[in-house]
Amino acid sequence: MDNRAEVREFLVSRRAKITPEEAGLSGGTRRRVPGLRRSEVAALADVSVEYYAKLERGNVAGASPAVLEAVARALRLDDAERAHLLHLAQTAEGADVLVRPRQRSGNKQRTLHRSLQWTLDAITAVPAFVNNGRLDLLAENRLARAFYSDLYAGGSRPPNLARYQFLDAAARHFYADWDRIADMTVDLLRTEAGRNPHDKGLHDLVGELSTRSDEFRGRWGAHNVRRHGTGQKRFHHPIVGDVTLTWQAMAMAAEPGLTLVVYTAEPGSPSADALELLASWAASPRAAGE
Repeated sequence: MDNRAEVREFLVSRRAKITPEEAGLSGGTRRRVPGLRRSEVAALADVSVEYYAKLERGNVAGASPAVLEAVARALRLDDAERAHLLHLAQTAEGADVLVRPRQRSGNKQRTLHRSLQWTLDAITAVPAFVNNGRLDLLAENRLARAFYSDLYAGGSRPPNLARYQFLDAAARHFYADWDRIADMTVDLLRTEAGRNPHDKGLHDLVGELSTRSDEFRGRWGAHNVRRHGTGQKRFHHPIVGDVTLTWQAMAMAAEPGLTLVVYTAEPGSPSADALELLASWAASPRAAGE
């Protein structure tokens, strides 16, 4: 797959974020563009200006790991950004097929082992679910379905967290920190796009969101990538009101590319009481539609 435009835009966006002072250089004369010049990045990475210009045009397929590491240092990339650059190089058109990660292409639904659902069903006190890199919810426990009741009511199959975030008006009320969560959502999708550029479902999702949401389109164009493995989120749930939950995202060794996410509340807190109330509601005949 030709991902030269993605590489070019990522490198240009990272170069624009660094001031000469941050890179240990003199600011010098007035600059026509923000951030560092190509020549300055080349000098910091100890490569020729011509070679760095080639990389910034998106031609990274033949770049050695040492050169990519040097560019990452010059651009002061964090761990997530560095990994993203390496993924882009590994999946570039013409890159050695031996370094390509195993890909799952297309929109074909994965068949999960039934024991995974048994595991989720055994988690009864907190919401737990499994999502893929596109943020499709592929499996969940009863409490997760009750927690994301608006998402599941939307009719999308499988339900998708990014589509809910940007296209469902209810999400603005549900996420107390909507802007922060929206940034995280795009970070995750952008990271997945670098890791798995052959995923047609992801391309289709990004195209849909870019067309229908100005908020998504602006964030996508920023080319930000971050790792999000744990944190805290605030919600306003339609049944139990305001809750603050800590989340843990865990990669699944038995299902590469899938992530188990579990929400918990501080023991004895109002949010813990709210989850207990929601669990009771979820187990009721009314919630079950009986």
